[in-house]
Amino acid sequence: MAKPTLIDLDPWLQPYKADIDRRLENYKTLKKNLLGAKKSFSDFANGHLYFGFHKEKSGWVYREWAPGARQLYLIGDFNNWDRTAHPLTKKADGCWEIHLKDKKFGHGACVKVRVVSVSGAEDRIPLYIRRAVQDEQTKDFCGQVWDKKFVWTDEKFKPQNPLFIYEAHPGMAQEKEGIGSYREFADNILPRIRKAGYTAVQLMAVQEHPYYGSFGYQVSNFFAPSSRFGTPEDLKYLINKAHGLGLAVFLDLVHSHAVKNRAEGINGFDGTDYQFFHAGSQGTHPAWDSKLFNYGKPEVLHFLLSNIKYWLTEFHFDGLRFDGVTSMLYRDHGLGTAFDNYAKYFSSNTDTAAVVYLQFANALAHEINPRAVTIAEDMSGMPGMCIPIEQGGLGFAYRLAMGSPDFWVKTLREKSDEDWNLWDMWNVLTGRRPQEKVIGYCESHDQALVGDKTIAFWLMDKEMYWHMLKTDANLIIARGIALHKLIRFVTLALSGEGYLNFLGNEFGHPEWIDFPREGNNWSCQYARRQWSLADNPELQYEYLARFDRDMLAFAAKTKLPAASDLKQLWVDQEKKILVFQKAGLIFAFNFHPQESQKDFVIPVQTGKYKVIFDSDQKIYGGQARIDRKVIYKAGQTGFAVYLPCRTALVLQRILRAPG
Repeated sequence: MAKPTLIDLDPWLQPYKADIDRRLENYKTLKKNLLGAKKSFSDFANGHLYFGFHKEKSGWVYREWAPGARQLYLIGDFNNWDRTAHPLTKKADGCWEIHLKDKKFGHGACVKVRVVSVSGAEDRIPLYIRRAVQDEQTKDFCGQVWDKKFVWTDEKFKPQNPLFIYEAHPGMAQEKEGIGSYREFADNILPRIRKAGYTAVQLMAVQEHPYYGSFGYQVSNFFAPSSRFGTPEDLKYLINKAHGLGLAVFLDLVHSHAVKNRAEGINGFDGTDYQFFHAGSQGTHPAWDSKLFNYGKPEVLHFLLSNIKYWLTEFHFDGLRFDGVTSMLYRDHGLGTAFDNYAKYFSSNTDTAAVVYLQFANALAHEINPRAVTIAEDMSGMPGMCIPIEQGGLGFAYRLAMGSPDFWVKTLREKSDEDWNLWDMWNVLTGRRPQEKVIGYCESHDQALVGDKTIAFWLMDKEMYWHMLKTDANLIIARGIALHKLIRFVTLALSGEGYLNFLGNEFGHPEWIDFPREGNNWSCQYARRQWSLADNPELQYEYLARFDRDMLAFAAKTKLPAASDLKQLWVDQEKKILVFQKAGLIFAFNFHPQESQKDFVIPVQTGKYKVIFDSDQKIYGGQARIDRKVIYKAGQTGFAVYLPCRTALVLQRILRAPG
C-alpha cells in the first residue's frame, strides 16, 4: 500500500498540489544532478576526507578549495610564518594542494593560509581545519593541525525512548565562575542529567565561534569543535561517556548562517563575496549581521553536507538540531511575516534551494544512521517539515514546538492568574501539523538570556533571593513553585512526542545568562549553573528538581509522549480547570489561584479510578491535599473528585464495572 502523500494527510493543501509536486521533483532532479546515477549522499559528502590536512605515508598533504584565489601559501610556526616559502599548486575546479615532508610539520602545528586574490592578500584559517585555537595575549585565532586517535567503546549503544532532551552549553554548565570543559561536563554533569531522567543531551556552542557570548550561533570554523572547552578528543570522551550512561547526544548545528568575520571565519576566503554566500546585500542577514549561504551552489552543498557527515561519523553524534530553519526557508527570513495562511509557504518568498538542501541534509543523516534524530527549529510551521521526503515533506524527525514558550512568556508577562485563557493553552499545546512529531517545551536557552526571564523568574522574581528556604512561608514563592510544576507538566503531557528542558531550568535556576563581556567586566558570574541550590535539602529548589525527575519517570513509564488517544474532557474557563484523557489516563488541572473543587465531576465511563500521580505532594513542596488511598467509583455521569487549587493529578482506571 502506498504511503499517504502530504496532501492526503492535510487536504487543506490541495490548492498547492503543484507546489508540493514541484518540491519533490526538485529534490529528485537536483539529487540526480548532484550525485549522478550511482552515488549516494554519503559517497558525495566526503569533503573533510579530501580537503584540509591529512597524513600520508610520505608526509602530509594539504588541500583547499579557493576558486577565486590567485595564489595560496601555507604558513605557520613550522616555517616561522614565512609567507612565500610553501606555495600551493592550483589543480582543477578551484582546488589547491601542497605535499609536505618537512619533519617540523605535524600534529599540533599552528597554521594559516595566505590567500592572494584580486582583493589583496590575507592570512586566513584553513576552511576544513579541525581545531582552531586563540592566543591568550593577542586574542587572535589560528588553525592547528590535529591528528590523534580516540578509542570508542560505544558499539552497543542504542538511543532510549521517550525522547527527553536536556539542552546544555558545556562552557556554562559548571558552578565555578569560569569556562567549563568537555571533560568537566562529562564527569560532573552527565551523571546529573541521567539521574534526572533525561534520555538525550543537546549540546550548544560546539562549532568554533570567535565571540563566546554568541552562544555558539556565530560559527567561524565549521569542522572544529570549540577549543574553549578542550580538544576534539575531550569532546569524544564526553559523547562516549554519555553513550555509556545511556544518553544520546545531539549537535546544535548552525547551517543557517556564518559569522561575517574574515580573520576567523570562511567569509570572503578566496577574495570574493560569493564563494559560499549570496553576493551583495542578499548575502547578509539584516537582523543577525551574519553571512547567508547560497544553497543552490553545488560546492556549498558539498561543504555543508560533508560537515554533517563529519559530525555524525567522526564524533558519533546521534542527531542534529538545525538552527534557524525559518531564516533558511524564506527570502525575508521570516522577519515580520505572519504565517497565517498556506499561501505564505508557497510563494516567491520561499527559497526552494534551501528547501532542497534541508531535504538533502535529512536524507544524508538518515543514510549514515537510520536512527539519527533531526530536529527543525522552525517558527513558521512550514507544511511537511516532519513528513518523509518521498511523501512530499522535508524529512525531519521532529519540529520544535516554538509556540509553547512564546505562549507561556506572554501569559506570565501580560496576565494575572485569573485571566489565564485555558482554551488558548489547549490550542497552543495541542496544535500541530497532521502526522508530524514535535518536541514540546515551555522554555529553552532563549528565555534564560539576559533581557528575558525564565519561567521561575517570571513567577518569583527577586523573592527567589530571599525566601527559598523550606521553612519560609512566602506567598509569592508558594505560587511560583505550584505553577512552575503545572506549566511543565501540562506542557509535557500535551505539546509533543518529545520534551526539552534547558540546563538548570528543571529546578528553577534563579539567574539569567550573561556571558563575559566588556559591559560586565568579563565576568562569568551569570554564565554558570548553581547546582548547589538544587542539592541543598534546606531549599525549595529541591522540590522542583524532584518533581521534574518524577514527572519524567511517570511519563516514561506510562508512555505518555507517544500516546495517540488524546481527548479533551472538560475545559472550564471560569474555574480554570482543564481535564483530558491520554495514554489511557485521566489528567485534571486546576489553575485557579484560590478555588479548590471539593466535588468536581470528571465525565468518564463507569469503573473504578485512583490517583497515581499528583503535584501536591509534600516532597514537591505541595500541601498533601490528595489522598492516594481513595478509590473513586464512576457512575453513568462520571465521578466526583477533590481538585485543589494550583494542582494537577492523574487518575488511572483500575477495575471495569460489572455488566
